[in-house]
Amino acid sequence: MSEFWLISAPGDKENLQALERMNTVTSKSNLSYNTKFSIPDFKVGTLDSLVGLSDELGKLDTFAESLIKRMAQSVVEVMEDSKGKVPENLLANGGLKEKLKCLKIDLTSFVTHFEWDMAKYPAKQPLVSVVDTLAKQLAQIETDLKSRTAAYNTLKTNLENLEKKSMGNLFTRTLSDIVSKEDFVLDSEYLVTLLVIVPKPSYAQWQKTYESLSDMVVPRSTKLIAEDNEGGLFTVTLFRKVIDDFKTKAKENKFTVREFYYDEKEIKREREELSRLLSDKKQQYGPLLRWLKVNFSEAFIAWIHIKALRVFVESVLRGHVTTPGDIFMITTVCVCGQCATGIQRTGTKHPVTHRTNFWPTMSQAPTSRNPDVRRGVTFRKPIIHTL
Repeated sequence: MSEFWLISAPGDKENLQALERMNTVTSKSNLSYNTKFSIPDFKVGTLDSLVGLSDELGKLDTFAESLIKRMAQSVVEVMEDSKGKVPENLLANGGLKEKLKCLKIDLTSFVTHFEWDMAKYPAKQPLVSVVDTLAKQLAQIETDLKSRTAAYNTLKTNLENLEKKSMGNLFTRTLSDIVSKEDFVLDSEYLVTLLVIVPKPSYAQWQKTYESLSDMVVPRSTKLIAEDNEGGLFTVTLFRKVIDDFKTKAKENKFTVREFYYDEKEIKREREELSRLLSDKKQQYGPLLRWLKVNFSEAFIAWIHIKALRVFVESVLRGHVTTPGDIFMITTVCVCGQCATGIQRTGTKHPVTHRTNFWPTMSQAPTSRNPDVRRGVTFRKPIIHTL
């Protein structure tokens, strides 16, 4: 499992050398793999606006993470029969090079080769406008996600409920897919066909006694039409006026009369409903999965842009920098799952001024924002996220 940290440092000569020393130390100890995380110069605005943006970006960060989790879970639920293929459907659009933006790449490659999307989020716009664009984009994705998944889940639930009727034993399951018109005496004023569940050990007893359980039972009218592990479903034809008496005697012999009325129109309607739901689910599956894949990518890309903005804004606030040209952003992406302690020690030995470590995750929420001052350097304990 990989861990990703973002580390920022002002772009002067001393801190560039410190970063180089960190790269040297971490590579020797095999602690991490470090790459640059390039972001453009932004219109900083006033200090008050940055303070407000810092709070807003924190909330937006949490919202984006939650949205991505829900979208990933939706992909898992939609691909219920192909869960092994879920990872290959959770990708990001391009980003490595301008000519490759039409391609899909894995999330780690997107993060480690991040490029700011100037077309979607122009850096020349005020930061407030950029953040507003990101917020509106994610809000629209969430709205569409709710409506699309709600419709699909309703369809799926209705189908599951209908399919459940065909499961279970002969006492509980629907019989519409078992019986046929030929099994019944229909449209008779005097005769009626009943369905009786007989335990398997009692088949012989049933054949010997069913005609004598009551008067007016039609001889040789029984037929086995279905079986499960516990017993069999038999038909028997008798006169309507002895139904109650037959049921009583059958119960005494541990035979169960299953209440069922053969309605050809109702059975046809039920079968057509099942066929329609199966067809509708199949038709909605493809478009919904494609929408989830495209918009998961969009949401994830937006989320990483929010990360970039949080690093920038917090770095400016902590460093009291007022112009974007005074700060140079470097990101160390740690992909070694056991390197947390080593990286912290490295950061103490080779302090990076105004260092900010955080990476909101898909599996953990931030746990602390309290700074820890070491050797006069502002050092926040890393909030580690797993992608």
